[in-house]
Amino acid sequence: MKRIGMLTPSSNTILEPETFAMLSALPDVSVHFGRFSVTEITLSDKGVGQFDIEPMLTAARLLAEAKVDCIIWNGTSAGWLGEDSDAQLCASISQETGIPCSSVVLGQRELFRRLGVHAINLVDPYTEDVNAAIQRTFGAMGTTVAGWSSFNEHVNWNFSQFTRSQIKAKVQELMQQHPDADGIYAFCTNMKAADLAIWAEGRYGIPFIDSTALAVWEALRVIEYPNADRLAQQWGTMFNA
Repeated sequence: MKRIGMLTPSSNTILEPETFAMLSALPDVSVHFGRFSVTEITLSDKGVGQFDIEPMLTAARLLAEAKVDCIIWNGTSAGWLGEDSDAQLCASISQETGIPCSSVVLGQRELFRRLGVHAINLVDPYTEDVNAAIQRTFGAMGTTVAGWSSFNEHVNWNFSQFTRSQIKAKVQELMQQHPDADGIYAFCTNMKAADLAIWAEGRYGIPFIDSTALAVWEALRVIEYPNADRLAQQWGTMFNA
């Protein structure tokens, strides 16, 4: 039995049920969550301060007591704080607990390389200033944002209220405006988008990546799980990468 540990924003209500749904196909894998306080996504001192290392380390220490095989930061804060913020966090957690640690954004680099994704259409819930920071981070990682569409929201809990139809409409709009993108990225782990992968890939013929699904993909990669491709039929081609 393999045990995956995931760090979770306190006000997130999407990633846990979505993760359970994905991993239900793998009976020899269990997942366990640790929360720390996150209620808003802004570039203010308060918003940025929610992602200080110490509260996340505290949650990781408790996950370590469950003897998990890896710890994954199932959140997207490095999108606006920079890739190095996750690199430093994960190094600190691994040093503190002795358990391999990674994150959505750190896994993104490897997944995009395997999929050959260089220019994305980006769907997310964030405000314009946060989006501008995300685009700078992605650019530094070698990924161009061909087009983006956002719900312009900053309250983290509210992200969970955007419907599948609303998100789908944004994907359609972006693909009409920027048809040359080679990937579609739903970037937020509190936005219910993972189950759009089969529809989007069938319609547009390019990979659809969801952040929560990416956290699962990265966890399975870190623990060297051999059968991640079992998830591809329901959750997208990323699980064949």
